[in-house]
Amino acid sequence: PGSSPPQECPRPARPPYSYSALIAMAIHSAPGRRRTLSQIYQYVAENFPFYEKSKAGWQNSIRHNLSLNDCFKKVPRDEDDPGKGNYWTLDPNCEKMFDNGNFRRRRKRR
Repeated sequence: PGSSPPQECPRPARPPYSYSALIAMAIHSAPGRRRTLSQIYQYVAENFPFYEKSKAGWQNSIRHNLSLNDCFKKVPRDEDDPGKGNYWTLDPNCEKMFDNGNFRRRRKRR
């Protein structure tokens, strides 16, 4: 009897969320509504299996969105909070973008 090659598991489907929505979800779910970059990565990888592999690409996109999207604000750590990196929060003016937990990609208008 011949042995068949091991079957690769199909890769999970890409979630219907933009990178900015993934970041916002991570921040919303955190106590105090703030997370470090590594905590954002961890949230995305744990909650969306699609992103568990090939981290370099999507993590670069997360960093890019944090630095270029005005909705995300960098907050320095408190002196009594040791650790690496700043915290990221959501600008209160952007909260409306994610009303009622709606983080799905918006359709482009024609």
